[in-house]
Amino acid sequence: MPDSSLITQISPAPRKRLSGSSSGKKKVVLFYPAYDGPPLGPPLCMLALAAPLLDNGFEVVLIDAAIDADADARAVRECSDAICMGVSVLTGPTINAALRVSRKVKAAHPQLPVVFGGWHPTLSSESTLRNEFVDAVVRGPGDWTFLEMVQRYQANEDLDGVDGVSYQRDGKFIHNPERSVTHLRDLPAPAFHLADHDAYERACGKRKLTYATSVGCPYACNYCTDTVFYHRRFNAYSAEHVVAELVDLVTRYRIEEVALLDSNFPVDVKRAVAIARGIYESGVRFSWTFQASTDFLSRMTDEEVRIMGASGVTFMGFGTETTSESVLKLMNKRHQRLNELYETARKAELGGIRVSFNLIFGYPGETEQDRIETLQTMNEIAQKHRNVSFSPNIFTPYPGIPIWPQLKEMGVKEPESLEEWAGLPLGKNVLPWLKGAELRRLERMLDYFMVNNNIRVTMQHNRFAGKVLNTILRAPMKQRMKSRVFFFPWEIWLARATDRVVSRRSLITGAPLPAKLKEAC
Repeated sequence: MPDSSLITQISPAPRKRLSGSSSGKKKVVLFYPAYDGPPLGPPLCMLALAAPLLDNGFEVVLIDAAIDADADARAVRECSDAICMGVSVLTGPTINAALRVSRKVKAAHPQLPVVFGGWHPTLSSESTLRNEFVDAVVRGPGDWTFLEMVQRYQANEDLDGVDGVSYQRDGKFIHNPERSVTHLRDLPAPAFHLADHDAYERACGKRKLTYATSVGCPYACNYCTDTVFYHRRFNAYSAEHVVAELVDLVTRYRIEEVALLDSNFPVDVKRAVAIARGIYESGVRFSWTFQASTDFLSRMTDEEVRIMGASGVTFMGFGTETTSESVLKLMNKRHQRLNELYETARKAELGGIRVSFNLIFGYPGETEQDRIETLQTMNEIAQKHRNVSFSPNIFTPYPGIPIWPQLKEMGVKEPESLEEWAGLPLGKNVLPWLKGAELRRLERMLDYFMVNNNIRVTMQHNRFAGKVLNTILRAPMKQRMKSRVFFFPWEIWLARATDRVVSRRSLITGAPLPAKLKEAC
């Protein structure tokens, strides 16, 4: 997101006419690129974007490449009589899919405006606009911004004065002022009726839905994009609204599982518990999952966590990152306390809720001793609580994060184009201080840590297989971790041969993710 010094104030000059007439057209095409793995459900961001358009008389065609094998060709066909196409973009390989469809649409319809929005264009607007297939960028939440853009395009007027928009003119970047924040209660409900729920069930094997009870997180962790996107504002629906809408959606569309996309669901602990209690008292049964920080969960009583479980919560993901006090300070994550990790696992186990601790390794300033301390602590928690799993990652510097100036000083090269950003999936190592023998050593430590954890999980689900693996592998692996000698890792090879290794899990649902993750969740 550009800072205020980069924002160009546009004077109220007469609006310029755009080439190519859109007058009379009512269709808007929304394209959502596929990511690796099965979809969580219909893309909530696109359903939210569609609602204001529908309320203002526009026709919306939603194309989700996750469920449409002919997505690119369909986009080209639908754009033949459309006002514009909007594309949602995340940092990483989905950028390639977004560029591919935009290239095809532009080849067939050169005058059609193509608008990129979402996390990546917001956080790296200028590198996005440098691409010839992108006409404009929506910065931040696009509900009202994109509606106003569509109205301008329909009237063949330019984008001067449309808050929250960036574009190029005469080779210069124009960043209109940021759009003021709209409270969630003042936005129309996402257009859930646009989604083909049967198609998502075929793709997922279950009727799933993504939903957000809030956006934003009050914390300012140095590695996190959320603080840049939402500026630490916690913007939430009331508990009553959430319960009523979720119960209605689950009943109407026969939903079995809801994945909350909130950045930090229990920021308001009383509200979170009220939502769980309301769902439980409604009598409508479905499972739901969310992500949070451990300090908020720790503030709940044992009984409140039991209510969460009774309401259908099956999984909670926690951005734990590290247990090293020195690294937590470097991350500006001082709100996390070591005892909260144990307490979170204990309370979740009381409620019958699975948890996963996300871990970040390779953060600037981290030492090997910091890594060992984190792994030892996680092992201790796992030994005490059967409901715990882990998702370790190499630190990935995403666009716009507060630590970028320091990273540049340390030799990290910031990508300058969309194509370069596309090559930065979660966990890809671009850190100059983590190379060669040190990187191989860290990767081997994580291999042994995860195999050890997967043996424990296997024992819970298949006692015979778990006992066999435990008998063969546990003692030598324990010695490996103690001596830190990882030459000839036969234990890792054996575990992989038996397909007993899950290297990473979704922070939203806890589901196993592919070993080579192509996009962040």
